[in-house]
Amino acid sequence: MKRVVKARCAPPRLPNLNWVSVNWASMEKRVKKLQVRIAEAVRVGRIGLIKSLQWILTHSYAARLLAVRRVTGSKGRKTPGVDGVVWRSNGQKMRGANSLKRRDYSSLPLRRVYIRKKNGKLRPLGIPAMDDRAMQALQRLGLVPIAETTADPNSYGFREGRSCADAIAQCFLSLGKQDSARWVLEADIKGCFDNISKEWMLRHIPLDKKMLKAWLDAGYVDKGVFHPTTAGTPQGGVISPVLANMVLDGLERTCTQVVPKRTKGVSSKINVIRYADDFIVTACSKELLEQKVVPAVRAFLAERGLELSEEKTKITRIEDGFDFLGQHLRKYGGRMHIRPSDASVKAIVAKTKEIIKACGGRSAWDLIQKLNPVIRGWANYHRHVYAAQTRGYVDYRIFGQIWRFLSKRHPEKSSRWIRKTYFRSAHGLAWVFHAKRKSPNGKTRLVDLHHASWSKTIPYVKVRAGANPYDRKWAHYLAERKSKKHLSCQHP
Repeated sequence: MKRVVKARCAPPRLPNLNWVSVNWASMEKRVKKLQVRIAEAVRVGRIGLIKSLQWILTHSYAARLLAVRRVTGSKGRKTPGVDGVVWRSNGQKMRGANSLKRRDYSSLPLRRVYIRKKNGKLRPLGIPAMDDRAMQALQRLGLVPIAETTADPNSYGFREGRSCADAIAQCFLSLGKQDSARWVLEADIKGCFDNISKEWMLRHIPLDKKMLKAWLDAGYVDKGVFHPTTAGTPQGGVISPVLANMVLDGLERTCTQVVPKRTKGVSSKINVIRYADDFIVTACSKELLEQKVVPAVRAFLAERGLELSEEKTKITRIEDGFDFLGQHLRKYGGRMHIRPSDASVKAIVAKTKEIIKACGGRSAWDLIQKLNPVIRGWANYHRHVYAAQTRGYVDYRIFGQIWRFLSKRHPEKSSRWIRKTYFRSAHGLAWVFHAKRKSPNGKTRLVDLHHASWSKTIPYVKVRAGANPYDRKWAHYLAERKSKKHLSCQHP
């Protein structure tokens, strides 16, 4: 009898794929199946199974390919990290996917850049290297199902299928009725991303501790000088918004538990609506917010190394109105009104003025091409609120800017000549700024400056609070909602 010798199992070999030939639908299906199983394990509290499924997902080839596709298909794909490397070619993308391994992984420091905020201050951003971005995207695939399953019901920032419009719609539902809450805590967390306790995250975030610690301790390079990080999660990382959301999850439960549902026979009307680190808390009285809610919020944040911003946190009566996510919410005569905030209007007018000034020597065609995306983007953001008067005011201010621009360009020409050359009657308006250009085939192309008032008000229906994209019972609802593009007849 021959002796049977068993061959030693060879390590699994990676598929010999080409980036162009990858079946992305199949890869997404494999990853989604594992993510659904992770969410199910979270709901039943099986911690061991959660870790096992996360390990399988983050070591799967499908997840690696999707992680690389995410970072090479984003707006920042052309922005390098400290190593100056970007993945442009299909070969670089495949090599990037093959190199995503936990063993011997170490994170490079972040490249520090600054962007200007609305108040004129600079916001620091950390740009990771491509390898680190892809690894964060890979680990994020295993973390998001947990984050979505344990998230606060009325948290809307950086979550799949949720937006600012959902948060504003929830504000209307919480404040719009005759007997709704009349007092609002406008809260803002001071330096949220920069001050989160690293120790708290390492203890409570269900992520590979080696990976998480590597990112939190990576430090950053600013003007050629390395700076270590002692706290916080860097803004600009792929996984940073998910980490920040998980740190703040539980805030809604804290506020609702610290106050009884009814106080002296009256409903407390506590509602928490959060978008990233901006949130509001409603209540039936100012005293309830001052004596119960604010101390509870401070204690909740202090445990995570955070604190409320004194200059931005205040208690407001709904009849006086408040700004939230670029909208102004106020009650007049018991009826809720929502319109673009004054700060939002000033921002769009300042932006168009800056563009017009920068296009001093450019043609009218180029100017319109620069202005249209900005005006259309602002109008689309506010398209779910009835604010025809505000949109008309924005059009009026932009018209004034363009008229002054044309008058300076043609100081020797009359107003009638400027009107005849640059304006036409269209879309029911007598003064529409336009430009013409001949295409290579000899045809004349015409482009009009977009007016904010042209954007129709589209009623919006809020996503259901418990909707989870990784829960099978919500699959039909979310698919139907996506197909209808969130349109409904129910909105303020």
